[in-house]
Amino acid sequence: MNHQGFRVVITGKGGVGKTTITSLLSHLFTARGYSVLAVDEDPQMNLPYAIGVTPKEGESIIPLSKNLDYVEEKTGARPYSGYGLMFSLNPDVSDVVERFGVKGPDGVNILVMGTVQKAATGCLCPENSLLDAVIRHINLREGEVILMDTQAGVEHFGRALAKGFNQAVLVADPTFNAIEVVKHSAILARELDIPDIHLVINRVRSPGDITKVNGMLAEYEDLFSGKHYIPYDEMMLLYDPDVRPLLEEESEFVDGVRELLISLEMHGLMRG
Repeated sequence: MNHQGFRVVITGKGGVGKTTITSLLSHLFTARGYSVLAVDEDPQMNLPYAIGVTPKEGESIIPLSKNLDYVEEKTGARPYSGYGLMFSLNPDVSDVVERFGVKGPDGVNILVMGTVQKAATGCLCPENSLLDAVIRHINLREGEVILMDTQAGVEHFGRALAKGFNQAVLVADPTFNAIEVVKHSAILARELDIPDIHLVINRVRSPGDITKVNGMLAEYEDLFSGKHYIPYDEMMLLYDPDVRPLLEEESEFVDGVRELLISLEMHGLMRG
């Protein structure tokens, strides 16, 4: 089955739970029979551990942006070595998942990208050229659900996302700063022509939290394909960082992520 409709970027303010949600979605999709590629673009590089890679196994993971030999092999220039402008802007990275993907628990494939420099910093460099090519390649892979956990915002991807990523999950908690990031990200996602934007409000503790968020986002309702409110669950702290034990518990948090998965699946099948 072709899963081209399942190209999902997950973003939000740091610390709002997007890596936990990405990890749970990875396991829940595999449990439903999908092949999953989870891509870690967050500079904290926590996604492998949340999926269930052990700290010892994680020690051998080198983010692509820091894999200087691979960057040089593919672009023809080594980062930080006075490359000037003489490097490939369209490197062939068709082997990237096979060479550097990590097989996590339940068969989840994990690819750790490292940080993509924002265009505003003016960095036209080999590692950015490589990572842009990786995003384009990922968009073309067939038969997989692609879940990309990112740093805050989506602007650092430029138009690359528009060529294949067709769903965005914007994660916030009921705080002013987190909602401001969601507002900005929703506008950018629309500008990138991402058609389905799902809002997730994590760590909801009371009906007042929902009322507060609805008030702050009243003028942005039309940007979202759906809204999901996920209750706060202290068990997340108990099992940190590995999310798998949560799947064995009665958890309203996991139930909320399952509802998100159903929405992603529905929109993905419509666009697949």
